[in-house]
Amino acid sequence: MPPTGTPSDETTATGAPRPAGPGRLAGRTVSRIGYGAMQLGPRLDRAAAVAILRRAVELGVDHIDTAHFYGDGFVNGLIREAIRPEDGVLVASKVGATPDPGGVHSLRLAQRPEELRAGVEDNLASLGLDRIPLVNLRRTDSGPGLRAEGDQVVGLDDQLAVMVAMRDEGKIGAIGLSSVDLGTLSRALPAGIACVQNAYSLVSRDDEDVLSLCVAQNIAWVPYFPLGSGLPGLPKVTDEPAVVAAARSLSSTPAQVGLAWLLHQAPNVLLIPGTANAEHLDANVAAGAITFDDATLAALDAVPSRSGDIALG
Repeated sequence: MPPTGTPSDETTATGAPRPAGPGRLAGRTVSRIGYGAMQLGPRLDRAAAVAILRRAVELGVDHIDTAHFYGDGFVNGLIREAIRPEDGVLVASKVGATPDPGGVHSLRLAQRPEELRAGVEDNLASLGLDRIPLVNLRRTDSGPGLRAEGDQVVGLDDQLAVMVAMRDEGKIGAIGLSSVDLGTLSRALPAGIACVQNAYSLVSRDDEDVLSLCVAQNIAWVPYFPLGSGLPGLPKVTDEPAVVAAARSLSSTPAQVGLAWLLHQAPNVLLIPGTANAEHLDANVAAGAITFDDATLAALDAVPSRSGDIALG
């Protein structure tokens, strides 16, 4: 085993084995199972939240996904407190929205170029970094979520211009995209795209064409809502009979089966399941060790995709 502080394909900088093995993100090797920090909101005890982040690192997580608009900087502050340089963690953040505490969804879109720049500056400040390794531009082209209206309908070229400028300035290391369709990703390729975050799960496979392009271009595919969602109209992976049956036969949980199925879709799939529960965190990471026989995988693949295109505002 390499010494602590020297990451490899097999181990992280802390010497922990990589759950689900190695993947590539923003020019770095990361564990294929990472952690999404959105659920570490202000209602959670701060010490407990920091402990969750430390436990993730112990388990081999070295890719943490966040955003300044998660709790208006609160979650970023937790990461700043919990994660140390020697942990070798790639922190990915996002822009395209901003906190709106009095609003229906507690955030509003912030798509204009000057708002994207302000979002990066907010993330730098709350994370305590001089450079964010990866920043995802959250658009509204596909998947569930808010839809741009009025002055928030902004052309991709204008947005990419400011993202590329901030990359050239050294404020961000790499550019990702979120909630994009095939046309948007295709047009963005010349800018150099490291990652795509779209809603994608066993029951929500509308973006197979986007995933295929990511595979062809060696772009990391980082699905959000990896187990479907409890949002109105969106099915849950864990309710599927085929998933429940597979979990029973494998002595695992339906959630673990849903995560493992995603890892089997393509080598560029990286997961960022989020939780504020230590037991769930351990279970999510353990999903990386699950394998399927041909019959089980065929039964899971036969589950229909039926997410539709539901907007939340």
